[in-house]
Amino acid sequence: MLVEGAAAVSQFGMVGASWILGGTIVLLTPLALVGSRGWSRIGADGITICWGLGRGRTYPWHAIRWIDKRKTQSQDGSAYAVRMFLEGGRRRSLPGLYHSALHPADDFDEQFQRVVNWWELSTDPAGRVQPQKQFRDRLTPVVIGAVVVIVVAAVVALVILPPH
Repeated sequence: MLVEGAAAVSQFGMVGASWILGGTIVLLTPLALVGSRGWSRIGADGITICWGLGRGRTYPWHAIRWIDKRKTQSQDGSAYAVRMFLEGGRRRSLPGLYHSALHPADDFDEQFQRVVNWWELSTDPAGRVQPQKQFRDRLTPVVIGAVVVIVVAAVVALVILPPH
């Protein structure tokens, strides 16, 4: 980070680097606040999720077709998130129900089981349908990173580098 700061000062001067730093802070602070305030609530009426703004949205039990735990591998190890699949095929992650090496949650499995128990007690077994795997289920952070590197390299080669 220090290297980027020194590069910004040498490229844009102290005033330009200050504007870049200030703009970054202005853009990232609201995102960090919203991201840290997300929550999920389970009750008789269904699952209510809120990503940090407003009162949240409640998904009734009859509209939830499946609940599972998604595992994502990265350099830092495994991360787990609870997802619900809705009757229209859409899926939603439940904010606050997350476990990783960076954000350990000792009671993650207990909370996941609590959500599943509520769902099973509140729905008809015939309405529970496990969704098929989709293309995006195969996208891992490594695959996404490789695609981004290839796209950026192609853009640099086509746009920035002068033709010979």
